[in-house]
Amino acid sequence: MLRRPVWRYKGMMEPVSEFRITAVEGMRPGAHAEFPYDRELVRRFREAFPRARWREEGHWFVPGVRAARRLDRWMAEEMAAIDRHADAKGRDDFLFDPFTSAFLEPGDDDLIVRTPWSRTIVAAMRAIPWARWDHLARVWRVPYRSAAELRRRWPAIEAAAERNSPEARLARALARTPDPLARRRQADRRRGRYPVPLADPPPAEMPVATLFGVVVFEGSDGDLPTPEEAAAYPFVADEPDNFVWATFRTPEYREIRALKPGEDEPDSSQGWWPATAEEIEDARQRLARGYRRQRAREGG
Repeated sequence: MLRRPVWRYKGMMEPVSEFRITAVEGMRPGAHAEFPYDRELVRRFREAFPRARWREEGHWFVPGVRAARRLDRWMAEEMAAIDRHADAKGRDDFLFDPFTSAFLEPGDDDLIVRTPWSRTIVAAMRAIPWARWDHLARVWRVPYRSAAELRRRWPAIEAAAERNSPEARLARALARTPDPLARRRQADRRRGRYPVPLADPPPAEMPVATLFGVVVFEGSDGDLPTPEEAAAYPFVADEPDNFVWATFRTPEYREIRALKPGEDEPDSSQGWWPATAEEIEDARQRLARGYRRQRAREGG
């Protein structure tokens, strides 16, 4: 059963439920409003408070000396419209007719959805009322009152999760690269290792270009590639004893922005070379796309 919400104003220490109001004093008086995400609820909130603005801290700011009172009244009306027994009935319905999946975990208070990232999944979860993204646990949480809607959308969510699982993505990658040497290089890339020459190793903690793109080498344990491993790299195959495995990482955006292109023509005979302007720009675009995907995951 849903608990009656507790409104919290400045100075109060009582625990709060899903709805929360915090009065703000100072140069610009107003109030902060926090409530679980629901598209229709947000629409009604914007209609009731057209001057409200979203803050990066994770709450709405409503200006005005009477903002807290107005929010209190609005939230009370919204809560009155919610079925007090919705979660209890949803939990009973789910227990009576459950559906199981490797991506679904029933919790005490809600249903936990843990899937790989997918645009299809994000769109489907956002359309479920009261579903929210828990950025700390990196899972979706769906209250039991929304279990029926989750069940209706689950076939599409589960199919997208299976399609984007690491195993499925690896299988597709291997299918695209039937060459066994290319598959071996892919395996090394996933392990974060690359052969570098003992006589002329790349600079540590500085982005350089390789067959894997622009990377930053961190060090080496001194392990030598075996003849089978060396065969995957044309520049190593003839003299594997002159190369050693080195670990690498993806460069940070600031490192790419500060990197200057090499002045000479790139020489790939040793497996690494100063990055060209085109390679630097390609790495910058890849990092930018990765950051956008990361923000999308964290923001749900």
